[in-house]
Amino acid sequence: MSELLIIKALSVTAEDKELLHEVTLTVGEGETHVLMGHNGAGKSTLGCTIMGSPEYAVTGGKIIFDGEDITAESADKRAKRGIFLSFQNPIEIPGITLSEFLRNALEQLTGKRTKLWEHKKKLKAAMELLDMDSSYADRDLNVGFSGGEKKKAEILQLLMLRPKLAILDETDSGLDVDAIKTVSKGIEEYRKSCGGTLLIITHNSGLLEGLHIDRTHILSGGKIAKEGGGELAFDVLANGFEKFTSEV
Repeated sequence: MSELLIIKALSVTAEDKELLHEVTLTVGEGETHVLMGHNGAGKSTLGCTIMGSPEYAVTGGKIIFDGEDITAESADKRAKRGIFLSFQNPIEIPGITLSEFLRNALEQLTGKRTKLWEHKKKLKAAMELLDMDSSYADRDLNVGFSGGEKKKAEILQLLMLRPKLAILDETDSGLDVDAIKTVSKGIEEYRKSCGGTLLIITHNSGLLEGLHIDRTHILSGGKIAKEGGGELAFDVLANGFEKFTSEV
């Protein structure tokens, strides 16, 4: 299996404060990795830096994606390469419907026009998988959506855009048990139908139970404190971070 994402000794600052220090990890194509840590450990910072957020400055190290050094690339170029980032708090975009947003995004990614009837057919199937009311397709993106519907809308984007790498930042935050099951179903469909690669930032066992986890990474104080297989994620969920982070 080829290496899709390679992070080499990555150090990152924001407003002159170092948030990540020489973080190194590798994600193979088609693998599912879990990123865990206390609040403020640097998890979201790492996800946003991989995506190319201008809020964070890389002061050392490299990000290699699909064999290319993307450390200095803008977020839009990374998106076109096939990197997707979900947000803890998805933003509302008045004036463009969910359907229009997805169609425009697909055309930007592929450089090709998308036939309306074909787009609507694929969108309807994906929304049914996620138990989303079809009327949401014609509503402004995330405007008036509940927290759960916003998270489902992001998984809908994942299924429609079919990125090579999906970084899911606490997608399960604020969801009830049934919504977590639905979101998990969408994530599993992405993994199976696209052969997709996942980097999941979560503290929720419900989201992880149905997935095969290849690797777990624990961040503490902006550094990798511990790495292991899928069993490490459930060890943390059962027993906490303390024994893994006390020496960092």
